[in-house]
Amino acid sequence: MHDASAFTAVLFGLRGCLVQAASGNPLPAPGALEVLASLRRQQVPCIWLDDLNSAQSQRLAGVLPDWLPGQRVNGVRWPAPNACWQALMALASDRLDGCVLVSGEPALLQSGLNAGLWTIGLAACSPSCDLGSQQWQAMSPQEQELARGKATLELFRLGVHSVIDHLEALDTCLLDIAQRRRKGEKP
Repeated sequence: MHDASAFTAVLFGLRGCLVQAASGNPLPAPGALEVLASLRRQQVPCIWLDDLNSAQSQRLAGVLPDWLPGQRVNGVRWPAPNACWQALMALASDRLDGCVLVSGEPALLQSGLNAGLWTIGLAACSPSCDLGSQQWQAMSPQEQELARGKATLELFRLGVHSVIDHLEALDTCLLDIAQRRRKGEKP
């Protein structure tokens, strides 16, 4: 577990918290519910962000806990920082220091970088690794690993601070960021 006082808020890209079931319905991504519950127990405010229309966002978010608020892009689109700042205002966050954005969406991650947030890229949730697509399912394990590696490099090239495959690795990544912050590093 990370030190809850090390983090002011965690913003999640909505689609990074979900996977598509064979039926086409959304399901929580592996580890998503556990990560959210852990952050809630530690009293770290969380919110999801998305740029879909209201009906799509609500349908997708319906598989996440009721207590988790959401924020749709309102006005200026990503990669402008506005959506991140609006989400932090909705959480009544009093400072940027210690705020983290977790997503596989490059434009949202760029928005987080532009807003001055720590950013964590989700390689397996990036556009090049659409886990629910038929194309992904048709790939061999080696081809899938190559695609995840390519996504990881693309996210680092974007400038994100850390990259993980899935939310299951988020706690370790947050520990790393907390350590970097203690050493005085800034996003």
